[in-house]
Formats: sequence, structure tokens, C-alpha cells
Amino acid sequence: MPRDPTVSERRTNISRELSMLAFNARVLHEASDERNALLERFRFLGIVASNLDEFFAIRVSSIREQDAAGIRTHGQDGMTPQELLREIRHATDLLTAAQQATWKSLKKELADAGHHIVHWKHLDPSEEKILSERFVREVLPVLTPLAVDPTHPFPFISSLGLSLAVRLHDHESKKEHFARVKIPGILDRLFDIGGGRSILAEELIAANAAQLFVGHEILDVHAFRVTRDADIDIQEGEADDLLATMEEELKQRRFGRVVRLELEEGAPIAIREALLNGLEVEDDALQEINGVLDLTVASEVARLPLAELRAPVWHGVTPTALATAERASDGESDLFGVMRSGDLLAYHPYENFESTVERLFIQAASDPDVLSIRSTLYRTGLNSTIPEHLIRAAQNGKEVLVLVELKARFDEAANIHWAKRLEDAGAHVIYGMMGLKTHCKATLIARREAGVIRRYAHLGTGNYNAATARAYTDLGLFTADEVIVADVGNLFNYLTGLAKTPEYRALLVAPVNLRTSLDAHIAKAAEVARRGGRATIFIKVNALVDRKIIASIDEAAAAGVEIDLVVRGMCGLLPDAARHEGRLRIRSIVGEFLEHSRLFCFDIDGTEEWFAGSADLMERNLDRRVEVLFPLLAPASTARVQRIRDALLDDVRNAWQLAPDGAWSPVGTGASGETSAFATLKGEAREAS
Repeated sequence: MPRDPTVSERRTNISRELSMLAFNARVLHEASDERNALLERFRFLGIVASNLDEFFAIRVSSIREQDAAGIRTHGQDGMTPQELLREIRHATDLLTAAQQATWKSLKKELADAGHHIVHWKHLDPSEEKILSERFVREVLPVLTPLAVDPTHPFPFISSLGLSLAVRLHDHESKKEHFARVKIPGILDRLFDIGGGRSILAEELIAANAAQLFVGHEILDVHAFRVTRDADIDIQEGEADDLLATMEEELKQRRFGRVVRLELEEGAPIAIREALLNGLEVEDDALQEINGVLDLTVASEVARLPLAELRAPVWHGVTPTALATAERASDGESDLFGVMRSGDLLAYHPYENFESTVERLFIQAASDPDVLSIRSTLYRTGLNSTIPEHLIRAAQNGKEVLVLVELKARFDEAANIHWAKRLEDAGAHVIYGMMGLKTHCKATLIARREAGVIRRYAHLGTGNYNAATARAYTDLGLFTADEVIVADVGNLFNYLTGLAKTPEYRALLVAPVNLRTSLDAHIAKAAEVARRGGRATIFIKVNALVDRKIIASIDEAAAAGVEIDLVVRGMCGLLPDAARHEGRLRIRSIVGEFLEHSRLFCFDIDGTEEWFAGSADLMERNLDRRVEVLFPLLAPASTARVQRIRDALLDDVRNAWQLAPDGAWSPVGTGASGETSAFATLKGEAREAS
């Protein structure tokens, strides 16, 4: 059993894995909330399925490695790896059952709306005949049955691919055989059979498996799926060529150790044993699923062309300052002119990425007065437009330097692609810093103006990725402030050259001064509160799990500081009624957009300091990554983030409150018309434009 933690440990050391699963339970709640459009609810279900896949591939694989290494010491959460794995198994079993129940409920609603996902057993003989003929023409040619016997070794099973395990009987030899059929990724999971109906591809293939094994009797067909360890551990001190090393590691990732085997419930022992032995895994890696495997298919349902079943698409507005700006030489808004007149704070997706961030790169690439562009790229995506603009800038003769973070998990392949293309175009490309992952989002542009060189900077909380900018809430500061751009220049010299750790006058940069600065701000607030002064703290992050920061916040709340935390995902701190006396309030906002921006406000005796940036409150972000928090100094910027804070704290529709016992509960009742931060901020964006 887990070691009984002290009261302090229970309050400040929650398991990050169990907290992450609790977040996914909150996302799953959105899939069952009838106030959301039906296809949006399928989208939420698909998100949870995808999140769980990554959870097993990264977090569970790491804990399994600790368990296999014989580690029996108690972690920060009071559990050994073995104990934590048991807790995770219990929580994931509950979450999986809830996912399957949600799938069945949503599928019924979809049928009521006129689109049916049918089962083979419900088709009449004439429909079966037609579908079997289509199977031969459209599906059979891309299937490869693989038998397992002394002359056919157990096949390699790729991670997260769906397969069928087939048990066969040979009447001639009187023997049973095992075979595997992979569901090819080139097939849609939803196979359209006409009349507003679809059937899952695996069910169609299972029903026609006899055509793959002529002369054998099909005894059983059951779907299964494996999840492999997807973490990449680069020993950078031994990697002379990081690009080549990362490419090799990506090739090896597909051969990672199996950490989860999902199998349809009811499969016979023979199939279970064949899979466990063939994959060389123990029983504790097996998860039997009573329902449909790989519910990421829900995301495919969410993309069905059924406009009446989806929510209206939000189209971000163009900030007024840009819409009314003077024109640049290319006839579009002169963003440099806007920045010369003062800071511009953009809030995506309420304000669109294209007219703000992308406009900056377009104008910089073509403006004859722009001399150089320096930028960091973390998550780009293969279809990203920003690298294309940087390529064009290099081709136009500008000095372009790009830090491409090759270690951005699951975006490694896309980043390698862009790194090569940028180098081919003549850009200077570097691949991050030794021992540190570069996670900050920064761009610095140098421009010749009236005989002098002036610099402009963009600093963001989110990636230079137009696709995520439509779904994630993120802030971006466009500034020509001389102190800030000088700091950004020092940052790039630190990232790209041999410059020693620089002094920063405005930016908080990890691992240089970010942790110490946050500690100092929290400590100052606590000191003022102890003296009877007024001090409040507002923090919005994706995760709060760093033990030292947690302890500081806990102490500050006990000292009398009023603290509001908006933590989307993992949270390692609990409010304590006796210790904090209601001064520590922790909520999570889950809904239409992914809350991704990070915001910090320290209000001490009426003086507010605001920061935004890329850093969550995790040890890795504060100590092992290059992160940036940037100050918001202009009155318009601070007024903007004050309204964002108010909208988040006033939210009833999407908000969850964390209780002292670790349970999250909805703030609202589920009634229609409850206040929503997303609706409030959309309305403000419309009015401002």
C-alpha cells in the first residue's frame, strides 16, 4: 500500500500522473455535455483518446522502466513505481469505461440525427452481399494476412496501429493457427456504406476475414492494439551531429518496448497468450476493452460534413490597430509602423494569427529595409507557413537565423524537415542548446530606418503554428521597446553563440533568472501580507507541479496573500481550509478552446506587475529549458490581461474547482446560459474590432 503521507505532503505532493488523468476526465465531461454541438462532443472524445495514447507512451513507459529497474523508494507522491502503476491502472480502467459509455451515447444521438454507425450483424443478407463485393474491390487489395507458425515468426506490431488477431482451424491438419491482419492506416475507420450509414473498417474486415484465409475455418477474430514507449533520450554529450542522431532515434522509436496491449474483451485464452508471448509482455500490460478500440475514431466522426451538427466556426478578428494602420510597400498593414507607435498584444484565436503573427513574417520577408530575422521554432507542423516565410526571407538576401528545436516531442520529424529546407535556402540553422530544450517563442527583426538600425520583437506564449493558433488560447506581444528588444538580442546571442549568461533587464529567462524572480515575487507578496498589507497573486498555467514553487505558493496563501490559480491540467497543490482560510482558490477551465497561455500577475499594495510567456510551473521548464516570461508594460496590454483574468475567474460554464480532498467539481450546474469565458472574450474581440 502507498505510504501514508503527512498532512503537508497530501496538500503539496499530488501525483502528476493521476492529476493528468483527472484533467482528461474533465475533457471527457465536455463530450457528454449536451450544451455542446454533437460533433464537438465527438471531438472531445477523440482528444481524450489521443491524450491517453500519449500518456501511456510517455508517462507510463517511464514509470514501468523505474519498476523494471527495481526502484522501490517512494516518490514525491508517496508511492513506489509499482504502487503508482496500480493506481494508474485503476484510474485508466474507470476512464476507459467512461469513454466507451460516452461513445455509445454519442453514437445513438448521431443515429437519431440521421447518420448511423452500424454493426455487421444488423445488416440484411442483401446488404452483406453488396458490402462483401465492395470489400473485395476496395479493401482486400491493401490487406496483408500474416500467419504465425514455425516458418512465420510473430510479426512486428507498430505502435497505435489497429490489428485483428485471427484464430484459424485447418481441417486437413486438424491444427489451430494464429494470424494477424493489420488495418492499414490508408483506410478511413469509417467506411461509408451509403444512405447516411457507415461501418467501422475493422468490423467490415473481420466479417470478411474468410476471404483472406481460404481453406481455413475462422474460429475467432478480435481487434487488438499496442502502445510502445515513444520517449526519446538523447545523450547530447555523445552526439556529434544532433540532426543525424535525432533522425536515427526517430527510426528506433517505432521499435520501442510495448507498454500497453489493448484487446477486445471476450478474446479466448489462445489469442491472449499468443499476443502476450509474441509481444513479450506481462499480464499487467493487458487492458481488455469492452467496446471499440482506438476511440480516436471519434475525431474522424467529428469531421463528418454535417454542418447542422457542429458549432459555428469562430473566425478571429483583426486587431483595430492593424485594420486601421497605414499600408506597407506591399499594400497590406504596416505592422512595423504599429509597433513603433506602441506595444500590440494579440490574443489568439480571438484575434487571428494570419493578420498578426503571420503578417509580421510576411512583411519582414519582403521589406527591403529588413536586414535580419532571428526566430525560434518549437512546434511547427509539416504544413506550417512560418518556415516558408523564413525561407523566402533568406532567398531575398536577408540574414535569417532559426533555432529549430529538434527535441520537440512528436514534432521531431516536421522540425527536421524544416531545418533541412531552411539550410538549403541559405538560412543559418542551429538545433538548440546542449542539455537544454529551447521552448521559448521569440523573434527579433533588425530594420534599417533613417540611417540607423531599429529592432522589433515578437514574444509569445504559443508556437509559431497557424493550426494550433486556431484552437489554443495564446498571447503574443509585438514590441519595439528598447529594453525588451535588447534583452531579446541578448537571448539570441546566448542561444546561438558563446555568450556567457547575460543580464536581463526586463525578461525572466529560464534557467537564468526565471525561478529566482518568481520566488522573489511570491516571497515579497507573503512578506507584505504578514505586515498587514494587501497582496494578491493570479497565475494561469497549464501545469503546476514544481515542488519549490508549490511550497512558496502554499506559504504565501498561509501568510495572507489572496491567490487565484487557473491550472488547466496537472496540479500538485491542494487548498487547505484551515491553513489558507479560503485565500487559495484553484480552478481549471476546459471547453471550446485549449487554454494554453501562461499569465502571472503580482499585485502588491496596489501596484500590479504582469508577465506572460512560455513557461509552466514544472521543474523541467524552470531548470532544464530555455523559457521566457515577458513583462506587459503598456496600459492597453495590462488592461487587456485584466479583462482576460476577470473573464476566467467569472466563468461558470467551463470552470472546475479543486477541493481540499483533490476532487475536481464543476462550478456550474449545467444550465444553459451560464457565463463562459470563451463567449465573453469572443464578444469583447468583436466589439474591439
